[in-house]
Amino acid sequence: MFQWYVVNTYSGHENKVKENLEHRIVSMAQQEAIVRVVVPTEQVVETKDGEKITTEKRVFPGYVLVQMELTDESWSAVKNTPGVTGFVGAANKPVALSRAEVDRILHTASVERPKQKAEFSVGEVVRVTSGPLSDFSGEVSEVNADQNKLKVMVSIFGRETPVELGFEQVKKTG
Repeated sequence: MFQWYVVNTYSGHENKVKENLEHRIVSMAQQEAIVRVVVPTEQVVETKDGEKITTEKRVFPGYVLVQMELTDESWSAVKNTPGVTGFVGAANKPVALSRAEVDRILHTASVERPKQKAEFSVGEVVRVTSGPLSDFSGEVSEVNADQNKLKVMVSIFGRETPVELGFEQVKKTG
């Protein structure tokens, strides 16, 4: 029965271990026992020099997931791969991940938050419903439908201050 196991690697060597293991699977004729090797990653949007850049970030640095049928041969093929420090488990006995854990880990990169429809427009007055500025009102100055966010000009201590809020944190007034 194929199950998912977590393999410990040298941090920063996850992709190299994946590549090495995939070559070993073929050279040691383990294609029937080891079916998938995955380095869990997620897409992260970072701002560098004022520009938004999407990068891929490892979810669990130092770990690789392997879907395999655990036999002495498959265990040895994985364990003796360069860069692998061992399986996660107790005393030389790898512990398989539960189905729920696998689903949660493997879908972190592919599951998108449902996009909310932008029901707000620039110039509209909204009331903040949650967070530290709850009950403040302000005028929408920018709508970012891709990230479900608004920029709202809120009067704080008599000064107009731009505040970034999620669609779920505000409601239309009137």
